[in-house]
Amino acid sequence: MNPSRHIASRLTHLRRLSAVAETPSPAAAPLEARPVRIYRRLSPLAGFGGSVSKTLNDYIMEGRRLSKLDLVRCARELRKYRRYEHALEVMQWMEKRNINFAYADHALNLDLISKVKGIDAAESYFNSLPESAKNLVTYGTLLNCYCKEANEDKALALFKKMDELNFSTRLAFGNLMTLYLRLGKPEMVPSLVAKMKEKKISLDNFAYIIWMQSYASLDDIEGVEMVWQEMLNDSSQGDDWTVYSNLASIYVNAGLFEKAESALRNLETFMKPQNCEPYHFLISLYAGTSNLKEVNRVWESLKEVFKTPTNFSYLIMLQALCRLKDVEGLLKCFNEWESGCRSYDQRLAKVAVSACLERDMLEEASRIFDEAIRRGNRPFFKGREVFMLYFLKKGEVDLAMEHLAAVIAGAEGEKWHPDAVIMNAFLKHFEETKDTDSAEKFCVLLKNEVGVKVLLKTYIAAGRTAPEIRKMLERDDITMDDELYNLCEKVCAS
Repeated sequence: MNPSRHIASRLTHLRRLSAVAETPSPAAAPLEARPVRIYRRLSPLAGFGGSVSKTLNDYIMEGRRLSKLDLVRCARELRKYRRYEHALEVMQWMEKRNINFAYADHALNLDLISKVKGIDAAESYFNSLPESAKNLVTYGTLLNCYCKEANEDKALALFKKMDELNFSTRLAFGNLMTLYLRLGKPEMVPSLVAKMKEKKISLDNFAYIIWMQSYASLDDIEGVEMVWQEMLNDSSQGDDWTVYSNLASIYVNAGLFEKAESALRNLETFMKPQNCEPYHFLISLYAGTSNLKEVNRVWESLKEVFKTPTNFSYLIMLQALCRLKDVEGLLKCFNEWESGCRSYDQRLAKVAVSACLERDMLEEASRIFDEAIRRGNRPFFKGREVFMLYFLKKGEVDLAMEHLAAVIAGAEGEKWHPDAVIMNAFLKHFEETKDTDSAEKFCVLLKNEVGVKVLLKTYIAAGRTAPEIRKMLERDDITMDDELYNLCEKVCAS
């Protein structure tokens, strides 16, 4: 599992934006009067459409009661599953009904506005707050928004103001640390740690993890181990499995597999059996050390605790087996999942298709692909992309183009954007073979500036000119950027 993803999840976990409202216990009402949880009605809106406001209004018209706590919980739950627009609509519905916001509610609203409407809208909302609501919580949320947008100047300016207001908390420092990692400036993190120590702000596990990551980004394993030793000597720190997973990840990336496996053994002693997340890290990191035996052992341990592993657990295992090139084990695991899954997840099928095609098992890959379309009941774009890359590698451009055409035809009601890897693979094939005819078909299929650029680059590789392409650009109303203009100058000269 990616270390930066681990850092992001830990930062989210540390963000404490709790609501402060109370609601009567449903147990106090007769059984028949207990309300259906409103979240159960809001949740399906993503798949079936519908209005949040109408759903809430209908709920009330049925004679049911909605407390502020119910609504805030719904907004948080929707945000948890990245349903930011719906979560914001819940908050807006509350505002229209003049439901008083606590400081934490303003912070939640600010975060959602940033995610849905952008940082300018979030700033406007923050500036509109009464002075009493511009406190540590809302300042901290705005800082987090700047850091996520990688806006260094605004983040530093706001942090300076927070420091003047005595709002420079451990979480604020953590946001700046992650910002510097995101910007590729890990050398700035140790100075922030020094400032924390100057201010007598104690480091928590998260701060130690970021500090270790900064040294890892600088390829300074000695620095990593120095931080690790300091943490071990810090009596305020409890043993946390995430610290060991982070350390193991650093060792894996550095190729220090023996040290990585030592950290993973320590991880197992501190994890709680009922939490599946540490199992996922163990499987992924043991795969990173090329230890198939340990991957299989941890997987069996997971299945002993969780009798029915989730789709995501199976995905982690399949990715590990694919990385270890254990196709036989992968197909056994995939078939186990496929035969008993409650909901078909095409991400797992993509891993299986990729593994089969790496071994030229075209027939098996095609069977899995066809079944994924049938059971997934939707286009399998990611699967087709895997086939495109496979056929281009084999020099069978016509078959790759068939999958591209199928994706474009099926994308009318679905969101699909050409992946840069796919586009570059087509371009590489066209340039190497000087196949302008296929490049023209490719351009006609895409009908956008990406297709035109690929076509023009193919003409340049083939040493050909094509003045008529200017008319095609005008006909298809394709906007020319600097790159496209320069390519046209080379190819369209008569």
